[in-house]
Amino acid sequence: MKLPPAPATLRIFRILAVAEAISWAALIVGMFFKWVVQSSELGVQIAGPIHGALFIGYGVTALALWRIQRWPFRVALAAGFSAVLPFATIAFERWAGARGWLTPAVHGAEQEKISV
Repeated sequence: MKLPPAPATLRIFRILAVAEAISWAALIVGMFFKWVVQSSELGVQIAGPIHGALFIGYGVTALALWRIQRWPFRVALAAGFSAVLPFATIAFERWAGARGWLTPAVHGAEQEKISV
């Protein structure tokens, strides 16, 4: 299976990290109105599927980056775990970006050219 180029995947991952966190907020607001205020299930009915789709997209993109960027298992595990906690995808994206895990990787022959 051919994966998209690293820069495109990295951009998609960063967008999905923020979108997934925003969808968490929408889902939490929807759950508040459904369970606390007991006024409407509409927020959960709308935000739930959107959040689910973004959650899956984030996870699939994290798996792709694990392979493309050759992340260590602990980085991939942290990316996956961040999707489970509300708003943690943004924290992971910042953490991974600061450590260079979200920059286009240089591997193989390209790396040999740089080190020579």
